[in-house]
Amino acid sequence: MIGKLKGTVDEIGDDHCTVDVHGVGYVAHCSARTLAQMPGPGEAVTLFIETYVREDVIRLYGFQSALEREWFRLLMNNVQGVGAKVALAVLSTLAPPDLANAIALRDIATVSRAPGVGKKVAERIVTELKNKAPAFAGAASGTIGLKQELGDGVAPAPVADAVSALVNLGYSRDIAANAIAAAMKGAGEGADSSKLIRLGLKELAR
Repeated sequence: MIGKLKGTVDEIGDDHCTVDVHGVGYVAHCSARTLAQMPGPGEAVTLFIETYVREDVIRLYGFQSALEREWFRLLMNNVQGVGAKVALAVLSTLAPPDLANAIALRDIATVSRAPGVGKKVAERIVTELKNKAPAFAGAASGTIGLKQELGDGVAPAPVADAVSALVNLGYSRDIAANAIAAAMKGAGEGADSSKLIRLGLKELAR
């Protein structure tokens, strides 16, 4: 099984790239996000690979990071109705931290922005990966717990009210949750919503 390719870019197509490794060209199917960040032909590249083997085909899927590959595996192996094409579409639309945030917040609309992902599939992704999101959130892991509470409607009232207030000011729910999570670190226990809003706005102004 191939787990990683390290070579030079030979070709970049609409949904794949070819990596030259010591004279052998490996075709790897990639998300649009990975392809957009690929270096040009002739330049060095490293791809994390998921090898897909069936009786009639061997296909390589390439990712710019091990985290993106893990999300591909999660989507393929844990969500009914999600195959390689849909998993790549999701990862083409949402970076791993953004996908983890959307799942934590139960933001079905954001997940369903991916081509070929309808509301029902997006809902399955959010529901079936809910408990796995914190472990695969990357840099977003610090606020996933709060976002899950908000998504489930069980966050403390002052916190939920503070996030709602920032959303009403025009910030996205994700940005508002990040700001309030940061505000909570300096607000101390028992802070009311007005204090959290004030500190959250300071975070957003930085």
